[in-house]
Amino acid sequence: MSVSAYILIQTDMDKAASVADSIRQIEGIVFADIVTGPYDIIAKADVESMDALGRVVVRNIQLAPGVNRTLTCPVVNI
Repeated sequence: MSVSAYILIQTDMDKAASVADSIRQIEGIVFADIVTGPYDIIAKADVESMDALGRVVVRNIQLAPGVNRTLTCPVVNI
């Protein structure tokens, strides 16, 4: 069963564009858009499991230069 999630990302000042570009290159990321508000980027991931989602967020997104904080919102199918 696949897992989808929206990932909200806060970045360093003036780093949103470069962070979004790097996140778009991560396998499993569908899009990474720059937005306004308390977060700088919203990305969507489609992966094969919750474990894979954790790896994308913890090993890739959180370690990207310029990333300060993430909030992961898994999609539920009710």
